[in-house]
Order: sequence, then structure tokens, then C-alpha cells
Amino acid sequence: MAYADVLSSIEASKKMRVCIWPEYYGISYVDPRTQKLIGIDVDLAYQLGRDLGVSVDFVESSFATLIEDIQTKKCDIAMFAIGRTPQRLEHLALTTPHLASDIYAIATKSSKRIQQWDDIDKEGVIVAVSKGTYHVEIMQKRLLKAKLLIVDSLHTREQEVESGRADVFMTDFPFGMRMVEQRDWAKLIRPTKPFHITPYGWAMAQGEERFLERVESFIKTIKKDGRLWKAARTHHLEPIVLIE
Repeated sequence: MAYADVLSSIEASKKMRVCIWPEYYGISYVDPRTQKLIGIDVDLAYQLGRDLGVSVDFVESSFATLIEDIQTKKCDIAMFAIGRTPQRLEHLALTTPHLASDIYAIATKSSKRIQQWDDIDKEGVIVAVSKGTYHVEIMQKRLLKAKLLIVDSLHTREQEVESGRADVFMTDFPFGMRMVEQRDWAKLIRPTKPFHITPYGWAMAQGEERFLERVESFIKTIKKDGRLWKAARTHHLEPIVLIE
């Protein structure tokens, strides 16, 4: 039987399976109060489905399982602000970015050691990062004096800082906003100058040229017609949206 490409399968089934990470605040996030999935990439997934004339099924994924989930066809496309990294480019097709975030840090409000960005890379400081995120490779290269602590999950990352076992953890703008809004103890540390800005797009399997071209056309259109800006404004992501 001939292989049906992803776009043909989506059109035939009238359904697009979209991988999301349901803990990504502002991007693809299950609100604990309403249990509703919200975020910019949720809104845009529905828009893409509407443009294709198909329904959207969301499939739970994560940064740690992203590559495997795409390659094993668990979903047709991953839409949860996928950072453009060399490792992912080896295994996945990544779209033109619609967002870009620098790295931010979260410390406790009571921390005497971490008051500003320049306090992070110092002797005795412990910096936590979560396995599977692009922060691991970047901080391995950039930290000269501080100790890097790689933990298994984002929750562990938070716990290490809140408990005092780590001084700070690295994150991006959307997750940093979540921490400030939802954790009384959390303090956002912004870089004093651009540190490492990463563009975010969506991911799909390599070799799916028809689907990639269709999604690229969609991205170009929503940047022009205002839908991207409207979605970014809805979720307070104006500082990181890429309209051009």
C-alpha cells in the first residue's frame, strides 16, 4: 500500500492530532480551576484546523518526549512553542518561528544571594535546569563559576529553589510569568542584556513537505491578518511575539 503523507491523512480523516505540553503557561496550559486547555498555541491550533477544514485533537507530550512522539506518529504536529535548537533540527522539521524568548531566572524573594542577573554565575551558586529543555545545553556552555544542577522535571526544578537546595532555576518568558503570578515566593530575574534569545515555532516529521508548506502558508497569513497578534495579546505574550 502506498504511503499517505501527513497532510493527506489529515484531510482524509478530517482530524489533526496536535501534540501539546499541558503545563506551558500562556502556550498550552490546563487551567487548574477550569480544567480548560488555554494558550496561544491552543488558539492557533484551532485556527489552523479551521483553515484546513478539520477538527483538532490534542495529544499530551513534553519536551523530553517531543522527538519520539513526532517520529512515532503520536501526533501530526507539535504546537507548544518548540525552541529552535540544533538537536531538534537534526530530527524534526521546524517551522518559521512565531515567538522568541530570552532566558530568565527564578529565585526566591527572600534570597540574599540572588538579587540581579549578575549574581547568578558566581562561586557557590547552584543553578537548576530541567532535563529535556534547551536550557541544559546553553547553561552548560555559559556557566563558568556556578554549579549546574540538572533535574528530571520542571516541578523538581521549582522545588529545589523553593526549598533552598538550589539558588535559581532558568526558564523562559511565558513560564517566568506563570511563576510570578502563581507562586508567592517567586522572583523573576531578567537579564541585563540579551543573554540567549531562542526562536519558537512548531515541529513535525521531516520529509512532510506538503504539510510543512501548508503550515508555513498559515503562519505567513496569521502574521499579516492580525490573528497572531490578537492571540499573543490575549495571553499577554506581546513582548515575545514575532509579527515580521
